[in-house]
Amino acid sequence: PRPPKTAHSNTPPHVYVTMWKYLRNAVFNAKTAELLSHHQVEIKQSFPKEGWVEEDPKEILQSVYECMDRTCEKMTQLNIDISNIKAVGVTNQRETTLVWDKETGEPLYNAIVWLDLRTQSTVERLINKTPGRNKNHLKTGLPISTYFSAVKLRWLMDNVEKVHEAVLSHRAMFGTVDSWLIWSLTGGKKGGVHCTDVTNASRTMLFNIHTMDWDPELFKLTTMHIKCDVYICLKCVTCFFFFFFYSYGTGCFLLKNVGTKPVMSDHGLLTTVAYKLGRDKPACYALEGSVAIAGAVVPWLKNNLGIIQTSTELEQLAADVGTSYGCYFVPAFSGLYAPYWEPSARGIICGLTQFTNRSHLAFAALEAVCFQTREILDAMNQDSGIHLSQLQVDGGMTSNRLLMQLQADILCIPVVKPSMPETTALGAAMAAGAAEGVSVWSLNPEDLTEVTSEKFEPQINPEESELRYARWKKAVQRAMNWETTEPTSIFSSVPLGFYILGSMFMLIGAKYIAGQCESE
Repeated sequence: PRPPKTAHSNTPPHVYVTMWKYLRNAVFNAKTAELLSHHQVEIKQSFPKEGWVEEDPKEILQSVYECMDRTCEKMTQLNIDISNIKAVGVTNQRETTLVWDKETGEPLYNAIVWLDLRTQSTVERLINKTPGRNKNHLKTGLPISTYFSAVKLRWLMDNVEKVHEAVLSHRAMFGTVDSWLIWSLTGGKKGGVHCTDVTNASRTMLFNIHTMDWDPELFKLTTMHIKCDVYICLKCVTCFFFFFFYSYGTGCFLLKNVGTKPVMSDHGLLTTVAYKLGRDKPACYALEGSVAIAGAVVPWLKNNLGIIQTSTELEQLAADVGTSYGCYFVPAFSGLYAPYWEPSARGIICGLTQFTNRSHLAFAALEAVCFQTREILDAMNQDSGIHLSQLQVDGGMTSNRLLMQLQADILCIPVVKPSMPETTALGAAMAAGAAEGVSVWSLNPEDLTEVTSEKFEPQINPEESELRYARWKKAVQRAMNWETTEPTSIFSSVPLGFYILGSMFMLIGAKYIAGQCESE
Protein backbone atom coordinates (compact mmCIF):
# COMPACT_ATOMS: atom_id res chain seq x y z
CA PRO A 1 0.00 0.00 0.00
CA ARG A 2 1.15 3.48 -0.84
CA PRO A 3 1.94 5.83 2.07
CA PRO A 4 -0.06 9.05 2.22
CA LYS A 5 1.47 12.21 0.82
CA THR A 6 3.08 14.11 3.67
CA ALA A 7 5.06 17.28 3.98
CA HIS A 8 8.77 16.60 4.39
CA SER A 9 10.80 18.89 6.61
CA ASN A 10 14.35 17.70 5.94
CA THR A 11 15.15 20.49 3.48
CA PRO A 12 17.24 23.12 5.26
CA PRO A 13 15.94 26.72 5.20
CA HIS A 14 17.12 29.37 2.74
CA VAL A 15 17.28 27.14 -0.32
CA TYR A 16 18.22 29.72 -2.92
CA VAL A 17 18.19 27.62 -6.09
CA THR A 18 15.86 24.83 -7.15
CA MET A 19 16.07 22.71 -10.29
CA TRP A 20 14.02 19.81 -11.60
CA LYS A 21 14.98 16.45 -13.01
CA TYR A 22 12.93 13.51 -14.20
CA LEU A 23 12.13 10.11 -12.72
CA ARG A 24 10.98 7.68 -15.41
CA ASN A 25 9.10 4.40 -15.52
CA ALA A 26 8.88 2.19 -18.62
CA VAL A 27 7.32 -1.19 -19.47
CA PHE A 28 8.79 -3.40 -22.21
CA ASN A 29 7.66 -6.53 -24.04
CA ALA A 30 10.15 -9.26 -23.06
CA LYS A 31 9.86 -10.98 -26.46
CA THR A 32 10.21 -7.99 -28.77
CA ALA A 33 11.82 -5.28 -26.55
CA GLU A 34 8.93 -3.00 -27.61
CA LEU A 35 8.24 -0.07 -25.31
CA LEU A 36 4.62 -0.59 -24.26
CA SER A 37 4.05 2.30 -21.89
CA HIS A 38 5.98 4.90 -19.96
CA HIS A 39 5.58 7.91 -17.71
CA GLN A 40 7.85 10.48 -16.12
CA VAL A 41 7.50 13.00 -13.32
CA GLU A 42 9.71 15.85 -12.22
CA ILE A 43 11.51 15.70 -8.90
CA LYS A 44 13.11 18.69 -7.26
CA GLN A 45 16.81 19.18 -6.66
CA SER A 46 17.70 21.80 -4.06
CA PHE A 47 20.95 23.69 -3.62
CA PRO A 48 20.93 24.95 -0.02
CA LYS A 49 24.54 26.15 -0.16
CA GLU A 50 27.16 26.60 -2.84
CA GLY A 51 28.27 23.15 -3.98
CA TRP A 52 25.50 21.33 -2.09
CA VAL A 53 22.95 19.23 -4.04
CA GLU A 54 20.07 17.44 -2.29
CA GLU A 55 16.84 15.58 -3.06
CA ASP A 56 13.91 14.65 -0.83
CA PRO A 57 13.81 10.84 -0.31
CA LYS A 58 10.04 10.93 0.26
CA GLU A 59 9.51 12.83 -2.97
CA ILE A 60 11.62 10.27 -4.82
CA LEU A 61 9.49 7.43 -3.42
CA GLN A 62 6.23 9.24 -4.09
CA SER A 63 7.35 9.88 -7.67
CA VAL A 64 7.93 6.15 -8.13
CA TYR A 65 4.38 5.40 -6.96
CA GLU A 66 2.97 8.07 -9.27
CA CYS A 67 4.94 6.79 -12.24
CA MET A 68 3.75 3.23 -11.65
CA ASP A 69 0.12 4.35 -11.31
CA ARG A 70 0.13 6.46 -14.47
CA THR A 71 1.97 3.79 -16.47
CA CYS A 72 -0.52 1.11 -15.43
CA GLU A 73 -3.43 3.42 -16.31
CA LYS A 74 -1.98 3.91 -19.80
CA MET A 75 -1.53 0.13 -20.21
CA THR A 76 -5.14 -0.47 -19.18
CA GLN A 77 -6.29 2.07 -21.76
CA LEU A 78 -4.33 0.08 -24.36
CA ASN A 79 -6.08 -3.15 -23.18
CA ILE A 80 -2.83 -4.59 -21.83
CA ASP A 81 -3.25 -6.75 -18.72
CA ILE A 82 -0.99 -5.32 -16.02
CA SER A 83 -0.90 -8.68 -14.24
CA ASN A 84 1.48 -9.76 -17.00
CA ILE A 85 4.22 -7.60 -15.51
CA LYS A 86 6.69 -10.21 -14.24
CA ALA A 87 9.58 -8.23 -12.77
CA VAL A 88 10.78 -4.74 -11.95
CA GLY A 89 14.32 -3.54 -12.70
CA VAL A 90 15.89 -0.49 -11.08
CA THR A 91 18.49 1.80 -12.61
CA ASN A 92 19.46 4.70 -10.40
CA GLN A 93 21.85 7.45 -9.38
CA ARG A 94 24.54 5.12 -8.12
CA GLU A 95 26.40 7.30 -5.59
CA THR A 96 23.55 9.41 -4.19
CA THR A 97 23.47 8.67 -0.45
CA LEU A 98 20.58 8.24 2.01
CA VAL A 99 20.27 7.34 5.68
CA TRP A 100 16.93 6.43 7.24
CA ASP A 101 15.51 5.07 10.51
CA LYS A 102 14.67 1.38 10.24
CA GLU A 103 12.13 1.60 13.08
CA THR A 104 10.14 4.59 11.86
CA GLY A 105 10.91 4.33 8.15
CA GLU A 106 11.67 8.07 8.09
CA PRO A 107 14.64 9.54 6.20
CA LEU A 108 17.02 11.23 8.63
CA TYR A 109 18.21 13.82 6.12
CA ASN A 110 17.80 14.64 2.46
CA ALA A 111 19.55 12.45 -0.08
CA ILE A 112 23.00 13.88 -0.81
CA VAL A 113 23.32 13.76 -4.61
CA TRP A 114 26.38 12.39 -6.39
CA LEU A 115 27.26 15.88 -7.68
CA ASP A 116 27.52 17.34 -4.16
CA LEU A 117 30.83 18.95 -3.13
CA ARG A 118 30.41 19.49 0.62
CA THR A 119 32.84 16.67 1.44
CA GLN A 120 35.86 18.28 -0.23
CA SER A 121 37.73 18.86 3.04
CA THR A 122 37.16 15.19 4.00
CA VAL A 123 38.51 14.08 0.63
CA GLU A 124 41.63 16.22 1.01
CA ARG A 125 42.31 14.77 4.48
CA LEU A 126 41.93 11.21 3.13
CA ILE A 127 44.29 11.92 0.22
CA ASN A 128 46.85 13.40 2.62
CA LYS A 129 46.80 10.10 4.56
CA THR A 130 47.71 8.01 1.53
CA PRO A 131 51.35 7.28 0.57
CA GLY A 132 52.51 9.88 -1.92
CA ARG A 133 49.11 11.58 -1.70
CA ASN A 134 47.89 9.09 -4.30
CA LYS A 135 44.16 9.65 -4.80
CA ASN A 136 43.60 6.33 -6.63
CA HIS A 137 42.58 3.30 -4.57
CA LEU A 138 43.25 -0.08 -6.18
CA LYS A 139 40.82 -1.99 -3.94
CA THR A 140 37.85 0.06 -5.09
CA GLY A 141 38.95 0.97 -8.61
CA LEU A 142 37.94 4.54 -7.74
CA PRO A 143 39.79 7.76 -6.97
CA ILE A 144 39.19 9.30 -3.55
CA SER A 145 36.57 11.87 -4.55
CA THR A 146 33.49 13.75 -3.39
CA TYR A 147 31.64 11.72 -6.05
CA PHE A 148 31.31 8.54 -4.00
CA SER A 149 29.05 7.50 -1.12
CA ALA A 150 31.43 6.83 1.78
CA VAL A 151 32.51 10.44 2.24
CA LYS A 152 28.88 11.59 2.06
CA LEU A 153 28.00 9.09 4.79
CA ARG A 154 30.91 10.37 6.88
CA TRP A 155 29.54 13.92 6.54
CA LEU A 156 26.05 12.83 7.59
CA MET A 157 27.41 11.10 10.70
CA ASP A 158 29.49 14.11 11.67
CA ASN A 159 27.02 16.88 10.92
CA VAL A 160 23.45 15.62 11.31
CA GLU A 161 22.43 14.93 14.91
CA LYS A 162 19.57 12.61 13.94
CA VAL A 163 21.95 10.45 11.94
CA HIS A 164 24.54 10.41 14.72
CA GLU A 165 21.94 9.35 17.30
CA ALA A 166 20.49 6.66 15.03
CA VAL A 167 23.95 5.24 14.40
CA LEU A 168 24.66 5.00 18.14
CA SER A 169 21.33 3.27 18.77
CA HIS A 170 21.73 0.89 15.79
CA ARG A 171 18.63 2.27 14.03
CA ALA A 172 20.41 3.83 11.03
CA MET A 173 20.17 2.30 7.58
CA PHE A 174 22.42 3.54 4.80
CA GLY A 175 22.01 2.97 1.12
CA THR A 176 21.97 4.37 -2.36
CA VAL A 177 18.67 5.20 -4.08
CA ASP A 178 18.07 1.59 -5.18
CA SER A 179 18.32 0.41 -1.56
CA TRP A 180 15.87 3.04 -0.32
CA LEU A 181 13.32 2.21 -3.03
CA ILE A 182 13.57 -1.58 -2.65
CA TRP A 183 13.36 -1.39 1.15
CA SER A 184 10.29 0.86 0.91
CA LEU A 185 8.55 -1.13 -1.85
CA THR A 186 9.04 -4.47 -0.06
CA GLY A 187 7.48 -3.44 3.25
CA GLY A 188 9.67 -0.72 4.75
CA LYS A 189 9.68 -0.85 8.55
CA LYS A 190 7.48 -3.96 8.36
CA GLY A 191 10.15 -6.26 7.03
CA GLY A 192 11.43 -4.43 3.96
CA VAL A 193 14.43 -5.99 2.21
CA HIS A 194 17.63 -3.97 2.74
CA CYS A 195 19.89 -4.79 -0.19
CA THR A 196 21.81 -3.55 -3.17
CA ASP A 197 23.71 -5.14 -6.04
CA VAL A 198 27.40 -5.22 -6.82
CA THR A 199 27.24 -2.43 -9.42
CA ASN A 200 25.90 0.06 -6.89
CA ALA A 201 28.07 -1.32 -4.10
CA SER A 202 31.17 -0.74 -6.21
CA ARG A 203 30.43 3.01 -6.18
CA THR A 204 30.40 3.45 -2.39
CA MET A 205 34.20 3.39 -1.81
CA LEU A 206 33.48 0.68 0.77
CA PHE A 207 33.42 -2.31 -1.60
CA ASN A 208 36.43 -4.35 -2.72
CA ILE A 209 35.91 -5.05 -6.42
CA HIS A 210 38.47 -7.91 -6.34
CA THR A 211 36.93 -9.91 -3.46
CA MET A 212 33.41 -8.71 -4.38
CA ASP A 213 32.67 -7.96 -0.73
CA TRP A 214 32.57 -5.12 1.78
CA ASP A 215 36.09 -4.36 3.02
CA PRO A 216 36.81 -3.60 6.71
CA GLU A 217 39.94 -1.61 5.81
CA LEU A 218 37.91 0.66 3.54
CA PHE A 219 35.39 1.21 6.32
CA LYS A 220 38.21 2.11 8.67
CA LEU A 221 39.81 4.47 6.17
CA THR A 222 36.68 6.38 5.20
CA THR A 223 34.11 6.06 7.97
CA MET A 224 35.93 5.04 11.15
CA HIS A 225 34.08 1.85 12.07
CA ILE A 226 30.50 2.69 11.13
CA LYS A 227 27.95 1.03 13.39
CA CYS A 228 24.94 1.53 11.16
CA ASP A 229 23.33 -1.30 9.22
CA VAL A 230 25.06 -0.88 5.88
CA TYR A 231 23.67 -3.71 3.77
CA ILE A 232 22.27 -7.09 4.73
CA CYS A 233 23.13 -8.85 1.50
CA LEU A 234 23.92 -8.41 -2.15
CA LYS A 235 21.17 -9.21 -4.61
CA CYS A 236 21.30 -9.93 -8.33
CA VAL A 237 22.01 -7.26 -10.90
CA THR A 238 19.93 -4.11 -11.27
CA CYS A 239 21.93 -2.48 -14.05
CA PHE A 240 23.11 -3.74 -17.42
CA PHE A 241 25.56 -1.89 -19.64
CA PHE A 242 26.56 -2.37 -23.26
CA PHE A 243 30.05 -2.35 -24.74
CA PHE A 244 31.16 1.22 -25.51
CA PHE A 245 27.85 2.88 -24.78
CA TYR A 246 27.54 6.53 -23.87
CA SER A 247 24.64 7.90 -21.86
CA TYR A 248 23.76 11.59 -21.89
CA GLY A 249 21.70 12.65 -18.88
CA THR A 250 22.41 15.03 -15.99
CA GLY A 251 26.01 13.90 -16.41
CA CYS A 252 27.28 11.55 -19.07
CA PHE A 253 29.09 8.24 -18.78
CA LEU A 254 31.10 6.10 -21.16
CA LEU A 255 31.66 2.43 -20.32
CA LYS A 256 33.73 -0.27 -21.94
CA ASN A 257 33.17 -3.89 -20.98
CA VAL A 258 36.61 -5.37 -20.16
CA GLY A 259 35.44 -8.87 -19.16
CA THR A 260 35.78 -10.83 -15.94
CA LYS A 261 39.09 -9.35 -14.77
CA PRO A 262 39.29 -5.73 -13.62
CA VAL A 263 41.58 -3.48 -15.67
CA MET A 264 43.09 -0.47 -13.90
CA SER A 265 43.27 2.75 -15.86
CA ASP A 266 46.44 4.76 -16.40
CA HIS A 267 44.54 7.68 -17.90
CA GLY A 268 42.02 8.86 -15.33
CA LEU A 269 39.16 6.41 -15.82
CA LEU A 270 37.33 4.39 -13.16
CA THR A 271 37.36 0.63 -12.86
CA THR A 272 33.87 -0.44 -11.89
CA VAL A 273 31.60 -3.50 -11.76
CA ALA A 274 29.52 -3.46 -14.95
CA TYR A 275 27.14 -6.31 -14.10
CA LYS A 276 26.74 -9.67 -12.40
CA LEU A 277 23.87 -11.63 -13.88
CA GLY A 278 23.10 -13.96 -10.96
CA ARG A 279 24.54 -15.04 -7.61
CA ASP A 280 26.67 -17.80 -9.09
CA LYS A 281 27.67 -15.92 -12.24
CA PRO A 282 31.02 -14.14 -12.62
CA ALA A 283 31.15 -10.38 -12.31
CA CYS A 284 32.02 -8.43 -15.43
CA TYR A 285 33.98 -5.19 -15.12
CA ALA A 286 34.12 -1.97 -17.09
CA LEU A 287 36.35 1.02 -17.58
CA GLU A 288 34.23 4.11 -17.10
CA GLY A 289 34.61 7.78 -17.90
CA SER A 290 32.31 10.02 -15.86
CA VAL A 291 31.38 13.61 -16.71
CA ALA A 292 29.57 15.55 -13.99
CA ILE A 293 27.73 18.17 -16.04
CA ALA A 294 26.07 17.38 -19.37
CA GLY A 295 22.27 17.70 -19.44
CA ALA A 296 22.50 19.65 -16.17
CA VAL A 297 23.80 22.63 -18.15
CA VAL A 298 20.32 23.06 -19.69
CA PRO A 299 18.43 23.91 -16.45
CA TRP A 300 21.39 26.09 -15.43
CA LEU A 301 21.07 28.15 -18.61
CA LYS A 302 17.29 28.24 -18.11
CA ASN A 303 16.95 28.88 -14.38
CA ASN A 304 20.17 30.66 -13.45
CA LEU A 305 20.84 32.77 -16.54
CA GLY A 306 17.36 32.91 -18.05
CA ILE A 307 18.62 32.76 -21.65
CA ILE A 308 16.33 29.85 -22.65
CA GLN A 309 12.88 28.62 -21.65
CA THR A 310 13.07 25.02 -22.92
CA SER A 311 15.71 22.51 -23.98
CA THR A 312 14.49 22.69 -27.59
CA GLU A 313 15.12 26.44 -27.50
CA LEU A 314 18.76 25.71 -26.66
CA GLU A 315 19.14 23.71 -29.87
CA GLN A 316 17.47 26.41 -31.95
CA LEU A 317 19.57 29.21 -30.43
CA ALA A 318 22.78 27.31 -31.12
CA ALA A 319 21.68 26.38 -34.64
CA ASP A 320 20.94 30.04 -35.46
CA VAL A 321 24.66 30.91 -35.32
CA GLY A 322 26.27 27.52 -35.99
CA THR A 323 29.42 28.49 -34.07
CA SER A 324 30.57 29.59 -30.63
CA TYR A 325 32.63 32.35 -32.28
CA GLY A 326 35.64 31.50 -30.12
CA CYS A 327 33.63 31.26 -26.89
CA TYR A 328 34.43 28.23 -24.69
CA PHE A 329 32.37 27.07 -21.72
CA VAL A 330 33.84 24.68 -19.12
CA PRO A 331 30.85 23.70 -16.89
CA ALA A 332 32.93 22.52 -13.91
CA PHE A 333 30.11 23.29 -11.45
CA SER A 334 31.10 20.27 -9.34
CA GLY A 335 34.78 20.26 -10.20
CA LEU A 336 36.05 18.11 -13.05
CA TYR A 337 35.55 14.34 -13.08
CA ALA A 338 37.28 12.01 -15.57
CA PRO A 339 40.00 12.17 -16.67
CA TYR A 340 41.18 14.94 -14.30
CA TRP A 341 39.48 14.23 -10.95
CA GLU A 342 40.07 17.82 -9.93
CA PRO A 343 37.49 18.98 -7.37
CA SER A 344 39.08 22.42 -7.08
CA ALA A 345 38.14 23.30 -10.68
CA ARG A 346 35.21 25.66 -11.26
CA GLY A 347 33.17 26.61 -14.28
CA ILE A 348 34.44 29.31 -16.63
CA ILE A 349 33.30 31.00 -19.84
CA CYS A 350 36.20 32.44 -21.84
CA GLY A 351 36.99 33.83 -25.25
CA LEU A 352 34.27 36.48 -25.00
CA THR A 353 34.19 39.54 -27.25
CA GLN A 354 31.66 42.35 -27.74
CA PHE A 355 30.25 40.27 -30.59
CA THR A 356 29.42 37.30 -28.30
CA ASN A 357 25.69 36.80 -27.63
CA ARG A 358 23.45 34.21 -26.00
CA SER A 359 23.33 32.10 -29.18
CA HIS A 360 27.12 31.72 -29.11
CA LEU A 361 26.92 30.74 -25.44
CA ALA A 362 24.23 28.15 -26.25
CA PHE A 363 26.49 26.68 -28.94
CA ALA A 364 29.46 26.67 -26.53
CA ALA A 365 27.33 24.81 -23.93
CA LEU A 366 26.57 22.03 -26.43
CA GLU A 367 30.19 21.89 -27.54
CA ALA A 368 31.26 21.53 -23.90
CA VAL A 369 29.36 18.24 -23.65
CA CYS A 370 31.09 17.02 -26.80
CA PHE A 371 34.58 18.10 -25.75
CA GLN A 372 34.20 16.34 -22.39
CA THR A 373 33.14 13.21 -24.27
CA ARG A 374 36.24 13.52 -26.46
CA GLU A 375 38.48 13.70 -23.39
CA ILE A 376 37.21 10.48 -21.86
CA LEU A 377 37.05 8.70 -25.21
CA ASP A 378 40.72 9.56 -25.77
CA ALA A 379 41.52 8.12 -22.34
CA MET A 380 39.52 4.99 -23.17
CA ASN A 381 41.38 4.52 -26.45
CA GLN A 382 44.73 4.90 -24.67
CA ASP A 383 43.85 2.45 -21.87
CA SER A 384 42.46 -0.20 -24.21
CA GLY A 385 44.77 0.27 -27.18
CA ILE A 386 41.69 -0.10 -29.38
CA HIS A 387 40.34 2.97 -31.14
CA LEU A 388 36.57 3.20 -31.27
CA SER A 389 35.11 3.20 -34.79
CA GLN A 390 31.71 4.60 -33.79
CA LEU A 391 29.98 5.77 -30.62
CA GLN A 392 26.58 4.43 -29.55
CA VAL A 393 24.60 6.84 -27.40
CA ASP A 394 21.42 7.06 -25.35
CA GLY A 395 19.72 9.37 -22.86
CA GLY A 396 17.51 12.43 -22.95
CA MET A 397 20.03 14.74 -24.65
CA THR A 398 20.21 12.51 -27.72
CA SER A 399 16.97 14.12 -28.91
CA ASN A 400 19.11 17.20 -29.66
CA ARG A 401 20.14 16.56 -33.27
CA LEU A 402 22.61 19.44 -33.33
CA LEU A 403 24.37 17.95 -30.28
CA MET A 404 24.62 14.57 -32.00
CA GLN A 405 26.13 16.17 -35.12
CA LEU A 406 28.58 18.22 -33.06
CA GLN A 407 29.59 15.06 -31.22
CA ALA A 408 30.37 13.28 -34.48
CA ASP A 409 32.34 16.31 -35.72
CA ILE A 410 34.45 16.62 -32.57
CA LEU A 411 35.13 12.88 -32.26
CA CYS A 412 35.74 12.47 -36.03
CA ILE A 413 33.76 9.19 -35.90
CA PRO A 414 30.07 8.37 -36.51
CA VAL A 415 27.60 8.70 -33.64
CA VAL A 416 24.76 6.14 -33.57
CA LYS A 417 21.50 7.00 -31.81
CA PRO A 418 18.86 4.29 -31.27
CA SER A 419 15.25 5.05 -32.15
CA MET A 420 14.34 4.32 -28.51
CA PRO A 421 16.58 6.69 -26.51
CA GLU A 422 16.02 5.21 -23.03
CA THR A 423 18.41 2.31 -23.49
CA THR A 424 19.39 2.42 -19.81
CA ALA A 425 15.79 1.62 -18.84
CA LEU A 426 15.70 -1.15 -21.45
CA GLY A 427 18.89 -2.65 -20.00
CA ALA A 428 17.42 -2.66 -16.48
CA ALA A 429 14.28 -4.36 -17.81
CA MET A 430 16.33 -6.98 -19.66
CA ALA A 431 18.38 -7.78 -16.56
CA ALA A 432 15.23 -8.02 -14.41
CA GLY A 433 13.51 -10.26 -16.95
CA ALA A 434 16.56 -12.53 -17.19
CA ALA A 435 16.99 -12.82 -13.40
CA GLU A 436 17.01 -16.17 -11.65
CA GLY A 437 13.44 -17.16 -10.84
CA VAL A 438 11.98 -14.84 -13.51
CA SER A 439 13.61 -16.00 -16.78
CA VAL A 440 11.18 -14.34 -19.20
CA TRP A 441 13.87 -12.50 -21.18
CA SER A 442 16.65 -14.30 -23.02
CA LEU A 443 19.99 -12.50 -23.20
CA ASN A 444 21.41 -14.89 -25.80
CA PRO A 445 22.71 -12.77 -28.70
CA GLU A 446 20.69 -14.72 -31.26
CA ASP A 447 17.47 -13.97 -29.32
CA LEU A 448 18.01 -10.23 -29.00
CA THR A 449 15.89 -7.90 -31.14
CA GLU A 450 17.62 -5.63 -33.63
CA VAL A 451 17.22 -1.99 -32.61
CA THR A 452 16.71 0.61 -35.33
CA SER A 453 19.04 3.58 -35.15
CA GLU A 454 20.17 6.81 -36.82
CA LYS A 455 23.79 7.54 -37.70
CA PHE A 456 25.43 10.99 -37.64
CA GLU A 457 28.59 11.20 -39.78
CA PRO A 458 31.37 13.77 -39.21
CA GLN A 459 30.93 16.83 -41.43
CA ILE A 460 34.08 18.87 -40.68
CA ASN A 461 37.70 18.09 -41.43
CA PRO A 462 39.89 16.62 -38.66
CA GLU A 463 42.15 19.70 -38.61
CA GLU A 464 39.29 21.98 -37.59
CA SER A 465 38.17 19.47 -34.97
CA GLU A 466 41.68 19.33 -33.49
CA LEU A 467 41.96 23.14 -33.41
CA ARG A 468 38.68 23.52 -31.50
CA TYR A 469 39.63 20.70 -29.14
CA ALA A 470 43.04 22.27 -28.42
CA ARG A 471 41.34 25.54 -27.47
CA TRP A 472 38.97 23.63 -25.21
CA LYS A 473 41.94 22.02 -23.43
CA LYS A 474 43.40 25.48 -22.95
CA ALA A 475 40.13 26.63 -21.35
CA VAL A 476 40.12 23.59 -19.04
CA GLN A 477 43.54 24.56 -17.70
CA ARG A 478 42.16 28.01 -16.85
CA ALA A 479 39.43 26.34 -14.76
CA MET A 480 41.89 24.31 -12.63
CA ASN A 481 42.83 24.98 -8.98
CA TRP A 482 40.15 27.60 -8.51
CA GLU A 483 38.97 26.52 -5.07
CA THR A 484 40.69 24.90 -2.10
CA THR A 485 39.72 24.23 1.49
CA GLU A 486 43.33 24.56 2.63
CA PRO A 487 44.18 27.87 4.37
CA THR A 488 46.07 30.18 2.05
CA SER A 489 49.06 32.34 2.87
CA ILE A 490 50.72 35.16 0.98
CA PHE A 491 53.94 33.15 1.35
CA SER A 492 52.42 30.12 -0.43
CA SER A 493 53.47 31.90 -3.63
CA VAL A 494 57.26 31.89 -3.76
CA PRO A 495 57.67 34.93 -6.08
CA LEU A 496 55.12 36.92 -4.07
CA GLY A 497 56.81 35.88 -0.82
CA PHE A 498 60.21 37.08 -2.04
CA TYR A 499 58.66 40.34 -3.21
CA ILE A 500 57.02 41.02 0.15
CA LEU A 501 60.11 40.04 2.17
CA GLY A 502 62.31 42.15 -0.08
CA SER A 503 59.98 45.12 0.34
CA MET A 504 60.07 44.71 4.14
CA PHE A 505 63.88 44.65 4.19
CA MET A 506 64.01 47.73 1.95
CA LEU A 507 61.66 49.61 4.29
CA ILE A 508 63.69 48.62 7.35
CA GLY A 509 66.91 49.63 5.57
CA ALA A 510 65.46 52.97 4.51
CA LYS A 511 64.30 53.68 8.05
CA TYR A 512 67.75 52.81 9.41
CA ILE A 513 69.51 55.06 6.89
CA ALA A 514 67.10 57.90 7.62
CA GLY A 515 67.86 57.52 11.33
CA GLN A 516 71.60 57.63 10.70
CA CYS A 517 71.23 60.81 8.64
CA GLU A 518 69.23 62.54 11.40
CA SER A 519 71.84 61.64 14.06
CA GLU A 520 74.57 63.20 11.93
